[in-house]
Amino acid sequence: MLKEFKEFAMKGNLVDLAVGFILGGAFATVVSSLVNDIIMPPVGLLLGGVDFSSLFVPLDGGEYISLAAATEAGAPTLNYGLFINNTITFLIVAIVMFFIIKSMNSMKKKEEAAPSAPPRQEVLLEEIRNLLAKSAK
Repeated sequence: MLKEFKEFAMKGNLVDLAVGFILGGAFATVVSSLVNDIIMPPVGLLLGGVDFSSLFVPLDGGEYISLAAATEAGAPTLNYGLFINNTITFLIVAIVMFFIIKSMNSMKKKEEAAPSAPPRQEVLLEEIRNLLAKSAK
């Protein structure tokens, strides 16, 4: 049973999946930083200095100066600003994945379209045919 598990675990697809999963996690961190640290500050500035991550609605009717204060007080909140950030993050990941898959598909099409060399047997048979044709003359 251990041998079967080892064969299963070492299959190429499983290893590729593990590598993809790890790179996906790292990629998500980079995209989150891109959205939170690069994209959202200028967008917030253009919209009058709004920090989207701090936009929330307290559901208990209280007044809180920040999301951190509401969370510390234990108030239930509707964090629509964080939702906006996460939606933008998702859209960026989706667009990047679209372009990656599109480029991979175009490379596969080029590989399929490229003519392959004829099998060695055919080449040898053609040479034999040509030699026989010459000797028959």
